[in-house]
Amino acid sequence: MKASSLQALLGIAPPVMSHWNQAEDKAIQYTSVGGYFLQDDPNTNSSGFDYAEHNFGLMERKYPTDATFDPQNVKSQWERLNRWVYHLNNNCLRSEHVRYKVLFFGRHGQGYHNVAETFYGIPAWNCYWAELEGNGTIPWADALLTPAGFRESEKAKAFYETLYEQQNMPHFESYYSSPLKRCIQTANSTFASLKMPPEHAFVPTIKELLREDISIHTCDRRSTKSELEKFMPGWRFEPNFTEKDGLWEGDKGETQEHQIARSKTVLDDVFTNDESTWISVTSHSGEIGALLKALNHRPFSLSTGQIIPVLVKAELLRPVPTTAFTGFTPEAKCKQPPVTSLPDEGCVCSTTGSVPSPTLGGRGLRRNPL
Repeated sequence: MKASSLQALLGIAPPVMSHWNQAEDKAIQYTSVGGYFLQDDPNTNSSGFDYAEHNFGLMERKYPTDATFDPQNVKSQWERLNRWVYHLNNNCLRSEHVRYKVLFFGRHGQGYHNVAETFYGIPAWNCYWAELEGNGTIPWADALLTPAGFRESEKAKAFYETLYEQQNMPHFESYYSSPLKRCIQTANSTFASLKMPPEHAFVPTIKELLREDISIHTCDRRSTKSELEKFMPGWRFEPNFTEKDGLWEGDKGETQEHQIARSKTVLDDVFTNDESTWISVTSHSGEIGALLKALNHRPFSLSTGQIIPVLVKAELLRPVPTTAFTGFTPEAKCKQPPVTSLPDEGCVCSTTGSVPSPTLGGRGLRRNPL
């Protein structure tokens, strides 16, 4: 499959031609602009990093606009960053071929599938249990949040509330979520009851391509649109959002190249059709990893409930030649809990009732935590 045909193949992304008219027939190149957040710094270890202990990682620094905006040095770091980003987007020398946005990627809180993976262990989870709907006691197909997951979202809510009240942190202008229920619950629990100015009301949009990397695991299969409408009434869906999940195949998983391509597709959609500067995205560890890669940000893993902000520069270029890549490939599984699994060989099934593991052209084992 060619990257250029991804949007047509998925058949769900709206046309790229709305607010950023110059983007039509152009390619968008993304740069994660360093020097603003600790997560940009290669010396910052993602293991154990907690956004609430580091003010979302915002660095203490000066900006060229401070002299006129904050000559008395009384504004907060967030206010000064907001003024600087506004300047980047609106100064008289700004090219119509460049845009800046501040994206906050939040991973969903702990889900029941996360608990099951820990309980059964990675080999048994990846090769057997994850392909089931649940274990008879706990369902994990399109998994819901656990009580611990709700507490993680409530922590985020309290932290945002503190920054809004004490540091005048800019409110988000747009909110996007994966269509999987654990993300919808996380975003709703975090933002729905926060006191927002009317012009920054929590009006979220569900976007198909913000979903987790698509494997044969049932936790990667989304519910129907009708079910989601009942699950969280009033939420908006992007144009052309289909009733049934047209991407989850059950016996094949997407390749890393496919995931990065679809991640860039959804970024192109947001940057082209949404004029907002401050944007919240609620998604998954694997998908956030792919989004960061598409933005040319360094790898930075997130545990459940964690959040990473990124200052992004988008620049229009002439279209570049596309490269071909495989979209979906068969994935390994066993008919009963496996003996073990190996990174380069996939599932090692028991001798009785085994299913031969496919050749690992894509993924024999899930690359990322859930």
